[in-house]
Amino acid sequence: MRTLLIADMHLSNDTPELNQGFYRYLEHTAKGAEDLYILGDLFDAWIGDDLLDTPHPLSGVAHEVIKRLRALSDAGTSIFFIHGNRDFLIGERFINACQATLLPDSEQVELQGVAAVILHGDSLCTLDTAYQQFRTMARSPQWQQGMLAKPLEERRMIAQGMRMQSQGNNANKAENIMDVTPEEVVRVMDEAGVKHLIHGHTHRPNIHDVALADGQGKRWVLGDWGKLGWQIVADSEKGLRLESFEIN
Repeated sequence: MRTLLIADMHLSNDTPELNQGFYRYLEHTAKGAEDLYILGDLFDAWIGDDLLDTPHPLSGVAHEVIKRLRALSDAGTSIFFIHGNRDFLIGERFINACQATLLPDSEQVELQGVAAVILHGDSLCTLDTAYQQFRTMARSPQWQQGMLAKPLEERRMIAQGMRMQSQGNNANKAENIMDVTPEEVVRVMDEAGVKHLIHGHTHRPNIHDVALADGQGKRWVLGDWGKLGWQIVADSEKGLRLESFEIN
């Protein structure tokens, strides 16, 4: 049996080749998997489930994603989703339409016999205090209710402005601030009592050794999708492995 984990596809109406690559992944690579975990940033931006009812440019992509994920679910694959920093406004309507399950920001799971903590990864970047302040605000029900009450076009402009501001701010940040904080990784893993932690967000695919209180662990980092796609495969016989593959 296989379990698959992916993150940071950043699908949008401006990425037709990437979108098609993701559809092929669902139709072929993910076919027959027991579980598929999507660890955030499925979309480059999500401004509310009500865009599914509008001629918004992303709406057509979203409906196609729903159709493909639902087909995978209908074929027997369980689909799980964790919010990312770009699509944290995805709500129950979208999740239910995909026949998926929305998980908390951090979740302890069994991946074909391997105990692990899975999360998007942005919460691990604790040195980026400005972002963490924004994250706390943006994940609050009050802020989200206020945002979703705004007209869709206004939300689109706000999201665009946030992305531009974020890009400008990130250009001036040190590399260590942009990456996860090692002490936070150890804290999360020790608290959960696991030897494996899996995340995306940083776009730095790799496998890192982690010194834990009771031995050695590993931090698995998924890459973002571009010319290559990235997945972690949990195999009941071979354990975990990080893989890249051609999108086209």
